[in-house]
Amino acid sequence: MDGRRNDQRSVSAWRPRVQGVVEVFHAHYTEYAYPMHVHDAWTLLIVDDGAVRYDLDRHEHGTPHDTVSLLPPHVPHNGSPATPDGFRKRVLYLDASRLGDELIGPAVDAPDLRDPLLRRRVGQLHTALALPGDELEAESRLTFVGERLRSHLVPRQAAGAERRDPDLARRLRELLDERVVEGIGLAEAAALVPAHPAHLVRAFSGAYGIAPHQYLMSRRVDRARRLLLAGDAPADVAGVTGFYDQAHLTRHFKRLVGVTPGRYRGSGAR
Repeated sequence: MDGRRNDQRSVSAWRPRVQGVVEVFHAHYTEYAYPMHVHDAWTLLIVDDGAVRYDLDRHEHGTPHDTVSLLPPHVPHNGSPATPDGFRKRVLYLDASRLGDELIGPAVDAPDLRDPLLRRRVGQLHTALALPGDELEAESRLTFVGERLRSHLVPRQAAGAERRDPDLARRLRELLDERVVEGIGLAEAAALVPAHPAHLVRAFSGAYGIAPHQYLMSRRVDRARRLLLAGDAPADVAGVTGFYDQAHLTRHFKRLVGVTPGRYRGSGAR
């Protein structure tokens, strides 16, 4: 009897509206093994259950759950389960705007990174990428992930302590205030200010004690509260306050207010 009849595969893939991310790929494989292949993008991999073994540049590697693996473009690799129950993984494919070709050599030499903070940040990035409308949060998290990856691959480029920059923070806040409904991407904001995206986010968070994406969502929720108390329906409010859809409004509204928009609107009825 062929044991591969028990092979189970479950995948989901999408391309988010975040510059530099070519694809998000989540998969659960029990027996499937990848043959040798290449990608034209960087492969950023975390494993949530089980483990993967793979060959890269004729050397064997593994991915326990506390490891972040970064496989460079154009370098052949394969992959297969290293545990009896297979593996569950989350992958980001990133283009050269996030990681340049000069990092390919260091990544080949050391593709598996044991870094709990990086592992946690990559997981948070996947969560943000799965939620339409939270692109500013995803861009911010991706910027910090890229910065930390570069610090591993080229340690001398690791950033030192960031200086406080209240003027920079104020300029970003003004941009966010101008674009509460339409929003603004991190790359565009960094070009307009101008500043490196990572420094821009740090300066804002240091000055106001809140990340830029949290500030923007707070402003949108405040506008939504006023409209809901005026009697507008949640679906209509979502569209005019900058949320992706009603579910996006509900998620952030409940997080900040403690109740859904519908219950909040009903509480104002007299």
